Amino acid sequence: MSRLTRKSTKTAGSAPGTLIHVGEKKTDRVHLSMMHYAGAELIEQSLDGIETALPRLKPGATTWINIDGIHDVTLIEQIGRLFHIHPLTLEDILNTTMRPKDEAFDEYLFVVLKMVRYDATDCLITAEQISLILGENVLLSFQEAAGDVFEPVRERIRKGKGRIRTAGCDYLAYALLDAIVDHYYVILEKLGERLEALEESIDEDADAGMREEIHDIRRELIYLRKQVWPLREVVAHLLKGDNPFIGETTGMFLRDVYDHTIQAIDTIESFRDTLSSLQDLYLSTISNRMNEVMKVLTIIATIFIPISFIAGIYGMNFSHMPELGWHWGYLTVWLVIIAVVVAMLLFFKRKKWL
Repeated sequence: MSRLTRKSTKTAGSAPGTLIHVGEKKTDRVHLSMMHYAGAELIEQSLDGIETALPRLKPGATTWINIDGIHDVTLIEQIGRLFHIHPLTLEDILNTTMRPKDEAFDEYLFVVLKMVRYDATDCLITAEQISLILGENVLLSFQEAAGDVFEPVRERIRKGKGRIRTAGCDYLAYALLDAIVDHYYVILEKLGERLEALEESIDEDADAGMREEIHDIRRELIYLRKQVWPLREVVAHLLKGDNPFIGETTGMFLRDVYDHTIQAIDTIESFRDTLSSLQDLYLSTISNRMNEVMKVLTIIATIFIPISFIAGIYGMNFSHMPELGWHWGYLTVWLVIIAVVVAMLLFFKRKKWL
């Protein structure tokens, strides 16, 4: 299935809030995990059911519930009932083609993000939708599949590093958002290495395979830009809005995320400009090589013009032609031909055509 578009299984004209999973069909068991902490207290465990986490929800503590897998519509619907999540929000969580956005409700803040990864084997960028539900003392994160870029955040929680144990759910949401944005730079570094290698290859010896490499990198940049660009609006909206779920202190950290997002976008645009320059360099190199070939062929053809003229004259079958019976005629013609060739080569050298 194309990375740019995904076929929707939702029936046209169905009622708003209809819960239908849109995305890659999976049969894996959905995994639920919880990290509950308050100061020095930390509880980390896998959940057999979402209802087992409810007793942990209490003021003054932070509970992070992570759901790996959103293909189980029944489970998503159950989570929606237990945490009073609006059906339209649940519909957006199940739709993996959503554009990054944020929506504020009375009881929670809903944020959609794109987490990207780089497949070194196929040199492809893949994106996974991450949905966050930020409540007063609980954060729900929905992922399409197991595996994410949040392990550094989990380690900070386990070791109690920094302010994450005492800063509340809004700071945890910032930490997850920051981890996603930081991973954009990992992808950009990979693309930057490919651009540098491509530039060196073009300088050394351009070939037809480089055109395909240029096309592949451009495709990846377009795909990455599509995932990153809307995030700027999301973070800017979180900073501007009077949202009760985002504290003033966390807002300062979000401004740093905004700066990093802008920098990532600028890097993508810079890479696109660099790629355009490399394409021009590639075409110029190929054109220059073709010109060199044509120059050599033209010189060879030009050298043979007077030789063909001489051979044409003495190849005419007339009985009465000068020097036909001369003993040294054949050798003289060869000497004339050699002299003409040498004279033309010296002339081309003087004109710097060779």
